[in-house]
Amino acid sequence: MPHRFRSALASAVLFGLISMCVAATAPLRVAFVYVGPISDGGWSYQHNLGRLALEKEFGARIETTYVESVPETADAERVIRQLAAKDYAVIFATSFGYMEPTLRVAKLFPRVRFEHATGYKSAANVVTYDARFYEGAYLLGVLAGRMTKTNTLGFVGSFPIPEVIRNIDAFTLGARSVNPKIHTKVVWVDTWYDPGKERQGAEALIAQGADILCQNTDSPAAVQVAEEKGLHAFGWDSDMAKYGPHAQLTANTENWGVYYIDEINKVLDGSWSGNRKVHWGIKEGAVVLTPLNPAVPADVSRMFEAKKQAIVAGSLVPFAGPIKDNSGAIKVQSGSELSMDDLLAMSWYVEGVDGTVPK
Repeated sequence: MPHRFRSALASAVLFGLISMCVAATAPLRVAFVYVGPISDGGWSYQHNLGRLALEKEFGARIETTYVESVPETADAERVIRQLAAKDYAVIFATSFGYMEPTLRVAKLFPRVRFEHATGYKSAANVVTYDARFYEGAYLLGVLAGRMTKTNTLGFVGSFPIPEVIRNIDAFTLGARSVNPKIHTKVVWVDTWYDPGKERQGAEALIAQGADILCQNTDSPAAVQVAEEKGLHAFGWDSDMAKYGPHAQLTANTENWGVYYIDEINKVLDGSWSGNRKVHWGIKEGAVVLTPLNPAVPADVSRMFEAKKQAIVAGSLVPFAGPIKDNSGAIKVQSGSELSMDDLLAMSWYVEGVDGTVPK
């Protein structure tokens, strides 16, 4: 064998071995797309805590990045496509409006694993995931129902999509389970994150007689307004007590880290698969209620804890019948409960919510 041929062959073998070693040790690249800034104090902030938990758990085995403040427009598809083209192996798209863009990009990049938060469509390389946040919303309602003086609760809504409607309904069901006189008023602000609009919505609800506020928006504006007015409110997505130490009774928060760690473990051990819909709640540690404000009476605190444990045990199901809509029609018969598919398509208000769902 000529010397030059042997040298070339040896170089090729060495290059191949080096490439294999590099491939074996290259970190898994994971990307996140956020609808708001990570400083929003709410939804995107909490997802970013999940990303940081991933880095802490896996260290050099993974490499993460994120793009924040991506609107639910054509920009979303552009950003998701760019990340896939940059060889990110897993992409978490963390807002409802990213559903169709994620599905379109997933068809173009079948080897990339996509995960979409709060949607209802999956595919061969797409997983849909969400927290059973309505469990926490129900418990917030229990507190509100016992602590209101006006029997009028206020809810600042973002967009009239099933995710938000079921949280409004669960909140109201929880409140009316302990106080049938409760009515919930809703103001829609048509944004996930706009502190100015959220503040205006909170002030409008107070003007209508609400003395306890809840929200499905991302800034702490509602909690801040309640603090200024000497009223009560609930943190949403994240603990907002620092913005309203007297106002916040508790916060309904997500621990996305437990889910993200579980999914990346699946990728690393080769067990990840698409076409899944995952919904974790209080039992799985994905929905976390923060410690109660000392203003909550001891008997109310005990009742709150008992109901939380009943949800974990499965003996309390927030959407178990009988349930009427706010026109008086029976929607869920006694002895039945809404399925997850029903909850994912929810488009009606329960009895006790004033007004109609915007079209």
